[in-house]
Amino acid sequence: MAQWEMLQNLDSPFQDQLHHLYANSLLPVDIRQHLAVWIEDQNWQEAAMGSDNSQANMLYSHFLHQLNYEFARCSQDPECFLLQHSLRKFCRDIQVLGESGNNKALPQGSIQLAEMIFNLLLEEKRILIQAQMAQVEQEEPALEVPVESQQHEIESRILELRAMMEKLVKSISQLKDQQDVFCFRYKTQSQVRTPLDPHQTKQQQLLQETLNELDKRRKEVLDASRALLGRLTTVIELLLPKVEEWKAQQQKACIGAPLDKGVELPQLEKWFTESAKLLFHLRQLLKELEELSRVVSYLNDPLTKGVNLQMAQVTELLQCLLHRAFVVETQPCMPQTLHRPLIIRTGSKFTVRTRLLVRLQEGSESLTAEVFVDMSPPQSQSFRKFNILTSSQKTLTPEKGQSQGLIWDFGYLSLVEQRSGGSGKGSNKGLLVVTEELHIISFKVKYTYQGLKQELRTDTLPVVIISNMNQLSTAWASILWFNLLSPNPQNQQFFSSPPKVPWNLLGPALSWQFSSYVGRGLNQDQLNMLKGKLFGQNCEDEGALLSWADFIKRESPPGKLPFWTWLDKILDLVHDHLKDLWNDGHIMGFVSRSQERRLLKKTISGTFLLRFSETSEGGITCSWVEHQDDDKVIIYSVKPFTKEVLQSLPLTKIIRHYQLLTEENIPENPLCFLYPRIPRDEAFGCYYEDKDNLQERRKYLKHKLIVVSNRQVDELQQPLEPNLEPELESLEQLPGVAPGPEPEPGLGLELEPQLMAGLDLGPTLEPPLEPTLEPTLGMVSQSVPEPNLGPELNLEPIQEPFLQLVQEPDLPLDLMHLNTEEMEIFRNNMKIEEIMPNEDPLLAGQNTVDEAYTFHPSHFYTDGPLSPSDY
Repeated sequence: MAQWEMLQNLDSPFQDQLHHLYANSLLPVDIRQHLAVWIEDQNWQEAAMGSDNSQANMLYSHFLHQLNYEFARCSQDPECFLLQHSLRKFCRDIQVLGESGNNKALPQGSIQLAEMIFNLLLEEKRILIQAQMAQVEQEEPALEVPVESQQHEIESRILELRAMMEKLVKSISQLKDQQDVFCFRYKTQSQVRTPLDPHQTKQQQLLQETLNELDKRRKEVLDASRALLGRLTTVIELLLPKVEEWKAQQQKACIGAPLDKGVELPQLEKWFTESAKLLFHLRQLLKELEELSRVVSYLNDPLTKGVNLQMAQVTELLQCLLHRAFVVETQPCMPQTLHRPLIIRTGSKFTVRTRLLVRLQEGSESLTAEVFVDMSPPQSQSFRKFNILTSSQKTLTPEKGQSQGLIWDFGYLSLVEQRSGGSGKGSNKGLLVVTEELHIISFKVKYTYQGLKQELRTDTLPVVIISNMNQLSTAWASILWFNLLSPNPQNQQFFSSPPKVPWNLLGPALSWQFSSYVGRGLNQDQLNMLKGKLFGQNCEDEGALLSWADFIKRESPPGKLPFWTWLDKILDLVHDHLKDLWNDGHIMGFVSRSQERRLLKKTISGTFLLRFSETSEGGITCSWVEHQDDDKVIIYSVKPFTKEVLQSLPLTKIIRHYQLLTEENIPENPLCFLYPRIPRDEAFGCYYEDKDNLQERRKYLKHKLIVVSNRQVDELQQPLEPNLEPELESLEQLPGVAPGPEPEPGLGLELEPQLMAGLDLGPTLEPPLEPTLEPTLGMVSQSVPEPNLGPELNLEPIQEPFLQLVQEPDLPLDLMHLNTEEMEIFRNNMKIEEIMPNEDPLLAGQNTVDEAYTFHPSHFYTDGPLSPSDY
């Protein structure tokens, strides 16, 4: 009743068309609704357009029987009085239609009835198509019957088929008894015929009556089997699209799409097995009818042609059902890359699983499946060829088949490339590169059940075969592109001319990469940033298309990384080091620098966000805002942290202990609020690990890694003047422009004494695009070496508790008499012990274990000025 259910859910304009259709029809709408299941089950097209009138006559008789049955049932229910009236009236109308012309027009009347109902069903489909097209134009989901309703319909149909099968078995048993009676009477009839013998005449009449009864029963049994076959055909027509839906869902799931609430494979296996059982049972019953026809045959015997015709239809249905039931349950995948199936490395093990959804196996027959690679390869000399390195066969015994199902699990397959020309390794010098060359793995099994033999075959989705794991990322891009765009899942020449993709397909697919691999997909703002990066000025054009070359090869921005390489490196970084932060929504991630400025300039000082670098291979940076006293807004960005840094120090610890040195070398953490205004420790507190092992503390001196940046500013680097336009604040300065004005007092250390002392300030920096701080990885320690401007890593112990000294602006009273005018500044030589003795008194409220910081130079330390952020 799928069609009628969908018609009832239409909007009012289309409901009006439906009412108008049945207002001018002989078939009342209440009967159409009451008998919807039966009407949609029948093959009205064959009855109306077939050359033989038998199908129309049979449906006419069955329709009358169905109407009489429903009328009798409704007569017992007073609430069905109106329906009872409609049933009686319509039954008389079609009887008049069939009786016109003194029964000579019965075939013509039955054809008219079939044509009427067939045309009504066609008009209903036309109305449905119009409604669906209107909803597509309005960007609304198409009308669909709920999955639960479809499953319930299939279940109810199978139960109905079982009941029909039981009746057919009973009818055939009665037919056998009736034929035995006829055979007995025929054999006992007197062979010597005497003229005018009343006894012989009576016996002959009785024998004729028995034959007439036998002929009537044979017709009834044949009609019942034909009706059962029609219902079975309808069920199979419902099941086959379910398999295609499951395959389409599996194809999308291979590239990360979430699983829909569709039909699962075990449920399909149950339905396919039940349908196959009914078909095999009907096949056996038809064989019994054929045997009965051989024993007793007469002129115009209905079994002579009817059984053969139905047997051919049953065999055809079984063949179709078996071939479609052989599927690849799990696509090829290597154990080390479970999140990226359909990629195989030569010489490496991979797994694949096939299943026959018809769970029927002979008790003594083992089923063997065999694997093949590229059974029908493209006609190209450069196309690589591969052999199965391990065993290419898998045998399923009846015992395993009964316990686990007809499943062939290939767990240790491996491929090796064929040598070309008899010597040397095969090569691919054609138009397609290795990662664009598609291969298909096929499986064959010879299936036998109840005398029916079939060779079944199923194919995997196209796979990419690589020889080095460095090709994994590009190979996955090929798999993604193919499964998004290819209408033919067996098209091995897809990349000879790859189609372009619209954003409405590519955007969700990019989000699937994150949701399937790390847990959370991309929101609309993040997708918009990626769309702008891919399409540029055409990002607002809904009809814009992206080519395969732009996706995989074009550098974005120019001179940097290709888009897919950049995105895939970020994906690996998030999975390996940032999964919890990403899933909790603390990483904004995909945000452009211009958007970053627009967001941060409206917040208070110390507000920061985390975004991915657009120019480094898998890097994440931290940017924060500072409002100056003169209303200037400066946004700082730390040099991106890559996986090499995050392997040693998690990002949460970097954020918690990050230190920025002021002009007086006083450390402070500028990261106060996660955008928009979440206190740092409230956002990241759940990731802190402050558990001390007392026994370890007695053995070793505790140390702590921190990241330190320098805020010193010299004459060669000036704070940038912000542009305070309401929409965009530009912090960029073109290369080659002369430095800005002299720094204002208080912005940095005076350089004159340092220049006089002969200090090396390093090479002159280029004019920046925006301030970027070079992070240094330092360690809190008791013994402090001399600061070094070059990168190094010092891991020295700290004796707890350790005190932090806040630098006083003036000298102590007992030293006020000293003359400091002629003192030289030796910043690079100064010992911290001279200004931070261990025995200084504690500051009020200071935690000596967790909050004691002493700056140390490290492999990320720079004592130079601010440098521009190009990340």
